[in-house]
Amino acid sequence: MPESMCAASEKDCRKEVGMITEKLRIAYERLSRDDEAVGDSLSIQNQKMLLEDYATRHGVSNLTHLTDDGWSGTRWDRPGIVKLIEQVEAGNVELCLVKDMSRLGRDHLRVGLLLEQFRERGVRFIAINDNVDTARNDDDFTPFRNIINEWVARDTSRKIRAINDARTKEGKHVTGALCYGYLHDPDDRQKWILDEVAAPIVRRMFESVISGKSVSQIADELTAEGVLIPTAHWDRIGAGMRSFPNAHPTKWSAATVIAILRKQEYMGWTVLNKTVKETYKSKRKKAAPEDMIVFKDAHPAIVDEEMWTLVQRLRETRRRPQRFTGETNPLTGILYCSDCGHKMYHKRGETGRDNKPHDEYVCSSYRHYTRSCTCHYIRVSVIENIILDSIRRVSGYVRKNEEKFIKYVRKESTLKQDAAVKESKRSLIQAQRRRDEISSLIKKLYESYALEKIPERHFTELLAGYDAEQTSLDNEIKRIQAEIDAYDTATVNVEKFIELVKRHTDFTEFNTGLLNEFIEKVIVHEAVRIDGVRTQDIEIFFTFIGKFDLPEQKMPQAEQPKEIGSRNRKLRRYMTEEELAHEREIDHRYYTRKVAAKKAAEQAERAAILQGTPYAI
Repeated sequence: MPESMCAASEKDCRKEVGMITEKLRIAYERLSRDDEAVGDSLSIQNQKMLLEDYATRHGVSNLTHLTDDGWSGTRWDRPGIVKLIEQVEAGNVELCLVKDMSRLGRDHLRVGLLLEQFRERGVRFIAINDNVDTARNDDDFTPFRNIINEWVARDTSRKIRAINDARTKEGKHVTGALCYGYLHDPDDRQKWILDEVAAPIVRRMFESVISGKSVSQIADELTAEGVLIPTAHWDRIGAGMRSFPNAHPTKWSAATVIAILRKQEYMGWTVLNKTVKETYKSKRKKAAPEDMIVFKDAHPAIVDEEMWTLVQRLRETRRRPQRFTGETNPLTGILYCSDCGHKMYHKRGETGRDNKPHDEYVCSSYRHYTRSCTCHYIRVSVIENIILDSIRRVSGYVRKNEEKFIKYVRKESTLKQDAAVKESKRSLIQAQRRRDEISSLIKKLYESYALEKIPERHFTELLAGYDAEQTSLDNEIKRIQAEIDAYDTATVNVEKFIELVKRHTDFTEFNTGLLNEFIEKVIVHEAVRIDGVRTQDIEIFFTFIGKFDLPEQKMPQAEQPKEIGSRNRKLRRYMTEEELAHEREIDHRYYTRKVAAKKAAEQAERAAILQGTPYAI
């Protein structure tokens, strides 16, 4: 290699090495939202002026500023501090300059570790107002300063939490967050008003779920129509909400739809304290249903409570599409086995053993080859016809006998509720009695152990057993008491069922929307054969009213036809007044024709006899 090239190469290498070994002099500034209330002295601009003035007076040049504006000192994912630590670990930092120790952080353990890292890497650290300079190595009070700074953060956190708790108890929001479909009232930001553009889209999502669509289908429809996602919508109307610039403005995701469907605020509720932080240091939030505060009728509702509850129930069941058609059956999650209580499994294929298409439901316990239950086989077409016929008959009865329907349902509901409450109270008394017995046994066990009547090993085993049983009883007592409280407050909402009936006029065809709105669940019993005929009992539970059997319609004894077919006798109890009148007319015509035919036959026979007899009668 030529000598000139070697010299040039060596020069370049020295230049490169010089670039790497050039140390940074970092001035770090931080300001949290809590510090903003203290005054302008802690502002980022004032911190920079202070640090630059100190550097000028002490001959420090080429300062590199790293700033975290709006970040709490308890957080260590701050962009500025993360970059500072990376440069320190790379050995590129000579000096770190801050206004005071609290700017570096308010966690004495993390700050102590960072100072130790500075020492190992040869980084000089200066906190101007606290008179800390690691080059002097004479400040033994620094650890105590870090602890005091952490105490300040803890005290500030407690004060803020106390203020937020007081505001939430009054029903006031502590953040400016909004639910998609609402806007802040211009006159009072604590109040929400309907967003005339977004609110219909939210309601459409709920209605789509009830009609049988999946969240993926809903998201795809909104995307195809070019509907703006929540952040893009807020950005367009200038609502001042957080936005994501890189997000596609019209690309809806299933996760976004699910998050909207879960929000209770759409019922007009203000829901506060939904999440909590374990400590003031941790920024992770967890759901806290027990601490949640709910204020009903706080703002205009987009959906009613019944629709929201129905959508949550439908979302609990996962309906997998079939292999052959790619479609889901809406009856999944509605049909239940009467014996084991498990959901029925939808079984569908192109052809069966008899070369006919099969589309049926069987018990899921039987389907998974455990054979812990029987088949409970029922065809889809059969159960759909039964459900549709039941909806049609009950709706027809409600339209013509509204007052009788209200009285009958309330009476039946009261009887069932009273029986359930009695059984629950009986179980509650037994559980409480057993718990008191265990408490007494534990006291005697402690006395025996204290008097050394039993060895420690036996004492430990018995105490663990009693403690486990007592914990189980406590949970059981809490559950039973909750059931009793629910019975005391729950009422059958007959009026809402009547409104549902009046809202629908077409019951000619089975569809998913009709099923989801009218039917809560269907219990399928095992089929039996009676005289060679396959018979299967089906229990249908309607929304709002539960299980409902049409009251038996009895005719006065004098009006009953003499001859009624067995089919009519079986169906008579399920008929409305109009249907019964129609049946009576048919029976009367049948009876009249039969009597007339019988008389005509008798007259014909008599005429024949007279014609063949030479004597006059």
